[in-house]
Amino acid sequence: MSAEIFPLAATTLSGFEEILADELRSFGARDVQIGRRAVTFQGDLGFIYKVNFRSRLALRVLKPIKSFVAINEEAYYARIRSFAWEKIIKPENTMAIRVALNSQTFRHSHFMAQKAKDAIVDRIREKTGDRPNVDTDKPDVPIHIYIEREFVTISMDSTGDSLHMRGYRQITGQAPLNEVLAAGIVELSEWDPTTPFYDGMCGSGTLAIEAAIKGLNMPPGLFRKQGYAFEKWPDFDKALFDTIVESSLDRMSDLKLQIYASDDSSNVVAKAKKNIYNAELEDEIEVSHLNFFDLKPKGKRGTVVLNPPYGERMDKENIDELYQKLGDAFKQNWQGHTCFIFSGNLGALKKVGLRSSSKKELFNGSIECRLARFDVYEGSKKHRTDDPS
Repeated sequence: MSAEIFPLAATTLSGFEEILADELRSFGARDVQIGRRAVTFQGDLGFIYKVNFRSRLALRVLKPIKSFVAINEEAYYARIRSFAWEKIIKPENTMAIRVALNSQTFRHSHFMAQKAKDAIVDRIREKTGDRPNVDTDKPDVPIHIYIEREFVTISMDSTGDSLHMRGYRQITGQAPLNEVLAAGIVELSEWDPTTPFYDGMCGSGTLAIEAAIKGLNMPPGLFRKQGYAFEKWPDFDKALFDTIVESSLDRMSDLKLQIYASDDSSNVVAKAKKNIYNAELEDEIEVSHLNFFDLKPKGKRGTVVLNPPYGERMDKENIDELYQKLGDAFKQNWQGHTCFIFSGNLGALKKVGLRSSSKKELFNGSIECRLARFDVYEGSKKHRTDDPS
């Protein structure tokens, strides 16, 4: 029996579109196209299950069900109401509508979500005599609408709670990294899992945990406790989903990883240890209460990724001094290593004093950040500059 192939989309964070596309191709996705904070592709029902369970870089997996052009709110309402929603949503179901837009015609996402809800409810009431209720927290049927100028795409959200909500992180520190953001940073670092990985300012341990997930080829869905929205779809195939879960677990690696997480705060280290314990990765990640400037490499090469303070609670002189010391530490202690700093303080990054080989623009929530790469060469190639770029 051949499975039906249909268009799909996976959303992600800005700057991760290309690495998500590569991940989807590795899963076997067809016709992969890179968009804005999203990647479109072709797949079957099983592929929806696979991406939700295995992807480290996607936030949601969407199945488009209707597209149309709407020149005004009346046309938008009418086109949504004309769809056979009663075949998808039963009156006893709950639903929620999320709208994202990039449009001069339609400017208010909350209003457009309300308008769509009215159209769907009116249609189901007309056809069944009853109506579904709205539940914005735990809906049975989450619906995603994207409006680009006057072009509207309505999708079934197969995910539910965002995929960044892995389930292992119950304790966080100040300004913790989103799990998908951490996974993308690890991916962009091009870390080789046969070499050491160091997170010398580990905070809640998210970077180290996501490195272990990558290194073990571990499906992030292994931690998820809240399930997926597709499990409530009328055509949910539990046997197929179970097969995909088992296949994904069989693909895990037994590579012995060398991942080192450390922080100079004993309170923070305790939180990281708890999260690592929740992820059952105590054997993969060595955690220590240690200032980064006292940390020494375990070998001649490896990858260092730091997420230092951005300076919100420090004066400019102290934050500049911290970043200058990071550059000094890279130069003195980490020759032969590839070092990264992820920071939202673009001015302080210039104080590192080493020429970066790349700077990737990313966002930590609404904060514009850079992932700066420093290749710390041994011997004569190790240069310092007063005007790093």
